[in-house]
Amino acid sequence: MSIYLKLIWAYLKIGLFGFGGGYAMLSLIQREVVDSGWITSTTFTDIVAISQMTPGPIGINSATYIGYVVTGSVWGSLLATITVVLPPFVLVLYASHFIRRHKESAIIKGVFMGLRPVVVGLIASAALLLMNADNFGTATPECLKSIAICVASFCVVYFTRIHPIFIIIAAGIIGAIIY
Repeated sequence: MSIYLKLIWAYLKIGLFGFGGGYAMLSLIQREVVDSGWITSTTFTDIVAISQMTPGPIGINSATYIGYVVTGSVWGSLLATITVVLPPFVLVLYASHFIRRHKESAIIKGVFMGLRPVVVGLIASAALLLMNADNFGTATPECLKSIAICVASFCVVYFTRIHPIFIIIAAGIIGAIIY
């Protein structure tokens, strides 16, 4: 099977089953592109970081980048991006019409009550997926510094009103100093 067909199949699955946004679909993207051998775990971690710094959703940004890396062409980027966007676009068009007509239905309300915890679980799974040696280091002192930055960032975001951009900038400066 050609790499383009494999790319279409991988991103079709990601687009169809990637509920809950970019973070929730990270484990699915990782399974499709790292486990298949297209990219390394380190490259995947770098893609996640780059996707966070660039405008747009992480799923689309990563599809564009991975499509290019895997095929070596802009066509691969375009193909992966369109393939990851098309299924949710069609599903949202249909679902919005359906939900609008049946918004008071107990079944529809039950479906959404069931989906909410799944999305939280998928986001938690993405957080655990990113807690690896590529992000925290392998040496004990390096790992402890990374954990301290992670915990401090979480606490500042959760307990203060400081904008996350300032926390990202501060973490970058701290990282440049202590590493």
